[in-house]
Amino acid sequence: MAASTTPVTNTLSARHRLGEVVRLLYDKPATALGTTIFLLFFFLALFGPLIAPYGFNEQIYTDARQPPSAAHWFGTDNLGRDVFSRIILGAREILLLSGLGTALAVLSGTSFGLLSGYLGGLFDEGLMRFFDSLLAMPALLLALLLLGTLGPSKEGVLIVIVIVYTPIVARVVRSVVLAVKSKAFVEAAQIQGESLRRILFREILPSVLPALAVEAALRFSYAIFLVASLGFLGVGVQTPSPNWGLMVSEARHHVSQLPWAMYFPAGAIAVVVIGVNLMADGLKRILQASR
Repeated sequence: MAASTTPVTNTLSARHRLGEVVRLLYDKPATALGTTIFLLFFFLALFGPLIAPYGFNEQIYTDARQPPSAAHWFGTDNLGRDVFSRIILGAREILLLSGLGTALAVLSGTSFGLLSGYLGGLFDEGLMRFFDSLLAMPALLLALLLLGTLGPSKEGVLIVIVIVYTPIVARVVRSVVLAVKSKAFVEAAQIQGESLRRILFREILPSVLPALAVEAALRFSYAIFLVASLGFLGVGVQTPSPNWGLMVSEARHHVSQLPWAMYFPAGAIAVVVIGVNLMADGLKRILQASR
């Protein structure tokens, strides 16, 4: 009976912890605003196709170039596409690419950081110098160089996010590992003959998680901006995608006649990036207080 109730107990405990984190995020007005913004766009990413009144590439020729109105809340672009619908449907693409790319970068960066910090020696030195060479270039420039090789596509953007942000995550994780690996509980695990995998992921990783959670949230916000920037430059996802950066790029040629077609997607980028950063600040505050 005890064994059968353990999973239920663990589930309830995880829900309690998640609820406590959400409650603490809403303790401060700034982090409450950021969390609300993130949850709103996350909701749009999940249920956008059910909410958007038009398809992302549906052209309403009779309503082309219309300003914001009751029929089209954010107006229409030069092709007659509903800007409000395209922003809603673009949320899924932006958050999916950014979120998946960030998750893969965090996984790879954590693995490299744990190994590098714990093993040290030539492996650590060689890996960190390689990562330093990647970090020496601005993220956008490195992304442009990589996409010049991979070609413009969603898969290429995903790979770029992983390559650009893995070194940053790895260095953050490594710095924590260097401070933790000399602790008594790690030495005790070594004396007991525990495997390298167990030492890294059962003994050291829990100490890394607070810093890693904050870094992951920050990388996510930067990834959103990177995906939008690559779309704006025309080297990321391609037309007719509702990528917000691509929408800004297409609308800038008509900004004097259709300013709403550019300002609304640009505003969406700014709002979601600010929201994620505010939420990350709150998450950092909560994790630091719990340590």
